[in-house]
Parts: sequence; C-alpha cells; structure tokens
Amino acid sequence: MAGIAPEPEHTTATTSVADDDRLHRTLDWKGAFWIASGVPALVLFSIGTIAATIGAPSVLVWGVSIAFGLVQSFIWAEIAGLFPRKSGGASVYGAMAWVRYSKLVAPLSVWCNWLAWSPVLMIGSSLAAGYVLTALFPADAVVNTWSMTLLPLEFLSEGLELRINATFVVAALFLLLVFALQHGGILRAARVQTIIGLAVLVPLLIIGLVPLLTGDVLASNFAPFVPLSGAWDLSGWTLLAGGLFLAAWSAYAFETSICYTAEFRDPGRDTVRAIMAAGLACLVIYLLVPIAFQGALGPERLAEPGIVDGDGVGQAMTEIVGGGPVIANLLIVMLVLALLLTIMTTMAGSSRTLYQGSRDGWLPRFLGHANRHGAPTRAMWTDLVFNLLLLLLSDAVFVLAASTVCYMIFNFLNLNAGWMHRLDNPSTPRPFRAPTALLALGTVLAFVNALLLGWGASVWGAGALVFGLVGAAIILPVFAYRHFVQDRGVFPDTMYEDLPASERGPTGVLVRRAGIRPFLALAGGVAMVVVGQVLAAVAG
Repeated sequence: MAGIAPEPEHTTATTSVADDDRLHRTLDWKGAFWIASGVPALVLFSIGTIAATIGAPSVLVWGVSIAFGLVQSFIWAEIAGLFPRKSGGASVYGAMAWVRYSKLVAPLSVWCNWLAWSPVLMIGSSLAAGYVLTALFPADAVVNTWSMTLLPLEFLSEGLELRINATFVVAALFLLLVFALQHGGILRAARVQTIIGLAVLVPLLIIGLVPLLTGDVLASNFAPFVPLSGAWDLSGWTLLAGGLFLAAWSAYAFETSICYTAEFRDPGRDTVRAIMAAGLACLVIYLLVPIAFQGALGPERLAEPGIVDGDGVGQAMTEIVGGGPVIANLLIVMLVLALLLTIMTTMAGSSRTLYQGSRDGWLPRFLGHANRHGAPTRAMWTDLVFNLLLLLLSDAVFVLAASTVCYMIFNFLNLNAGWMHRLDNPSTPRPFRAPTALLALGTVLAFVNALLLGWGASVWGAGALVFGLVGAAIILPVFAYRHFVQDRGVFPDTMYEDLPASERGPTGVLVRRAGIRPFLALAGGVAMVVVGQVLAAVAG
C-alpha cells in the first residue's frame, strides 16, 4: 500500500525550496521563552468552563495536566534536538519518526498540531474584543447586542451558528495588528513580546500569590472535594476526564517554545532551555491561579456565565486582589495584553508549523515561503484567514473542544515518536537525551491521553469528537495531492537534511528498526479511544 511504505528515494531537485526562503537564526532561548510567554495566560481561557463542569476538583485538573505536560516536555526536547534545521515544533519532529512506517500517519501529526493551535487566534481575539467593547459601551448598547446570523449549525451543537457582530470586527483588527507585528521577523516579535510578557506574567503571579498571603484562600471552597455529579462514581470520573481533556489544550501548550529550532543561534542548547523555562513558568501559574480563583471565589462563583465565557474574568480578578475601579481597569488592560500575547504566541508557532510542513512535503507548496525578514508570511496569512472564518462561529467552547481532539491525536503520535526515534535514529546526535524512565512514562501518557480523548470529549458535546476527527481527516486529500500528484511520490530534500547517512539504507530508503511496534501502538491508541467512548456512554 502506498500509505504504509517507507520513502523509496530522498533525492529530488524539483521539490526543494530556495535557500532565500529559509528562516533566519536570530533567536536565543530567552527570546523563545518570551514568545511562548502567552501560554500561561491560556489558563484564563477555560478556568471557568472547567470549574462549571467539574466543580471543586477543578484545581486537581490543572495540577495533573501541568504535571503531564512537564513529563512530556522532556520527550519534545530530545526529538527537537535531532532536527536543528527544522522549525514548526514537536509535530514536525514526530512526523519524521512516523514517515518510515506510514506516509499517511506522518502528516496527520503536523496537521493536527496546527489545527489544534490555530484556533487560539480566534478565541483570544474574540475575548479581547469582548473586553474592549464591554469597557467602552454599556452591555445593552446596540454595538454589543447587534448580530446577524449567516448560517445555523444546530446539528453540530445547540445554539451554534455562523454570525457577524461587533466582536468579529474588533477581533479581526486585533489579528491584523498581530500580523503586522510579526511581519518583521521573529527577533522583532520576541522583543515586543518581552515587554508585553512582563506586563502579563507579573500580574498573573500577583493574582496567584495575594490571596494566599492575605489568607483569603478558604478551605471551605474546596469542600466537598467531589465532582458535580456528587460522588467519585463513574459519572464523577467522566467529568474529571472531561476536565483533563480540555485542560490539556492549555497545560501542554508550552511545547510551542520549540517551534523555533531553525531560528535558534545554538539549537542544541537553546531548545531544551526554552522548553524547560516555559514549562516552569506554566507550572507556577497553572498551580497558583486556579487555587487563588477557587479559594477566594468558590466553585459556584467560578461557574457563573460571565467567568465561563470570559467576560467576567477581569471583575473576578478585582475581587481576588481587592481594589476599586482603577484596579479593575488596570486588570482589564492586563487581560487584553494577555490575550494579545497569546495571539502573538500562537501565530508565531502555528505559522511555522505550516511553513515547515510545506518544506517537508506534507502541506501545499505555497506555504513554504519566508519574506526578507525570515517571517513565513504566506503561512501567517493562512492562519489569519482560517481564524476569520472561525470568528464567525458563535460558540468558542465548541471550537476549543473540537481542536483539543486534534491536539490529543498529535500528542499521542508524538509521545510514541520519542521511543521510535530512539530505535530508528540511534546514531543521530542528541544535544539533550531524556532519562529513559521519563521516556517510558511519556509513552504511558500517550495512551492515557488517548483514553481522555475518547472519554472526555463527550463531556463537551456529542459533536465535538466527530467534528475534530473530520477536521483531522482533511489532511489526507491535501497531502495526497501534494505528495502523489505534485511531488510524484518523492519527498523534498529538506525533509532529510538533518538525518545522517547512516540512517539510510544503500538505496536511500530510511532504515526501519521498530518492526511492527508502531502499528501495535496505533492499534492500542484506537482501542483506548474506544474504551473511553464506552465509559462515557455507560456514565451518561
């Protein structure tokens, strides 16, 4: 079968990309850290949603999720070091493990990572637009209530529709602003994000610490420590699985700090330092902020519609730290900056996934272009247009759930890519080598995440899993046209450029040493999703 065969040849001139289109090596690990500094603020995207769904144990959800993310980061750091000339993040490095065994599975990793990350642009910009409109106009003003329905989508989720309103217009302006800031290359973007990052991370840290220091975190707000179902029965564990499923989208996301390997001055050193620094920052924020919110406000207050949809998060922060209208307005400004930071982080990372996916032969050729500043502008435009379409959707939580389906697929494939690279690329230089125990634990987490995919997705609507799977499957015809029609079944030279000759056979075929184990892993992953679906059905 064409989809389950190793690459026959690696040499071709027709599908390579000009050196002029390469990204520029201008970044160090500190710059990558500040570019990824928008990730800690992602906790604000779903802190209310998860609390409203799970109840008091929502703080446990965030603690477990960030612990999972930290274990996984060791694997991401190792496989990133194998490919110092590639950008695009962990999915690109993981695809290089799977391509030996299936040409169709490999692009799924790249595509699902992008499809999971890109909607941050839509969610972040729409929340920021909501804060601006709420601050400038009364809630019942025409500008805040006007909306024009384009297409009802009730068959996917209750109340879902395509519509245009003032939030769409303001959010679109935010996206264009971020595009302009990043058009000048990664170094300029990193400098801007350093300033915004300090203005965001320091207030988040204050919000997490103040109620702990003042004694406003009340033990009663964590009791009884049972899900909203009332007990730790199957229904309760299903709610917890739903929380872990959705929180993964935020808590694992600091892996974006290794999207810039091809732009690091010293990839071997900068890659591991960037992801570990970003992981530690997320550990602090993802532990402190949920504890502060729940301990000071209580789970019932967190479940109020204003916090669930994000509009009331600023007011909630004012209650936590105390203060009047001045403090409230400053926190609103901080929230807008935080959301702007997450948008910048996402556009930088996700556009590079598209860019490298094009250079390596997974995605359409036109995406593999960088401007004179080393910015992948065509990929950035693609991100922008895609998210303008998503902005038309009325339900951000549904989009978040569907994109998390894709994120879990990428996560499963890439965690298994860790041990696959160990077997298939034993002689490739490794600037960082993860402890074998953590590599094994990460592999176990791959199947835990597959279970959460099947079990937890159903908590967020029956259509979320199906919608996510359909979105993931879109890559198959896209890749088939690029690879089998345009490239005639041969990958570009750029895909192989970091692999030593010893990893290729005498005819250029990539050596496969893992046998049938990758296919057994795929079968195991599918089985875990099915088990999760059965558990969700029984609980429901």
